Amino acid sequence: MLPAAISGVVPVVEMRGEDEKELEYLRAAHKEAEAFLLDQKWCFGLGEQYFGCGIGKIVSIFLMELDPVPTGVDRWLWVVVGDLPSAYLVLDDCPTPIEALKSYVVEMRHWVELAYEGITSPDVIPTNTPSTPEYAEMLESRLNCLADSVIPELEQWRHK
Repeated sequence: MLPAAISGVVPVVEMRGEDEKELEYLRAAHKEAEAFLLDQKWCFGLGEQYFGCGIGKIVSIFLMELDPVPTGVDRWLWVVVGDLPSAYLVLDDCPTPIEALKSYVVEMRHWVELAYEGITSPDVIPTNTPSTPEYAEMLESRLNCLADSVIPELEQWRHK
């Protein structure tokens, strides 16, 4: 059952895009999100799955239930995929997909700071991306695009 505090999501089967091409991209993003979570050593299966929001190949946010739930792991996770490093986020302080995306940007900016120095830390969001200045620069550019353009567009779309 969907956590009571969560809003702005629909079951994946009800996911819609602006047109058929975008819906095709969103379906591919859903498969990517599933594969990303199932690739985690602590993920043994998935339960309910919801679509939050997304824009074509740029970014998509899903809410996914782990089933079974391993000890010490949250049952529900936001999963962000797209033309950037995939990541999962806990629901803390993220009751909507937009808030999850904003949290993603904040957390990834911490990763970027370290990557410019070529270092990693267990205290920042994990990625499968090499921690190098080159990748930091590329991700920083994408994060700026998310913060300056994509998030405002998604917020406008949500309020229509």
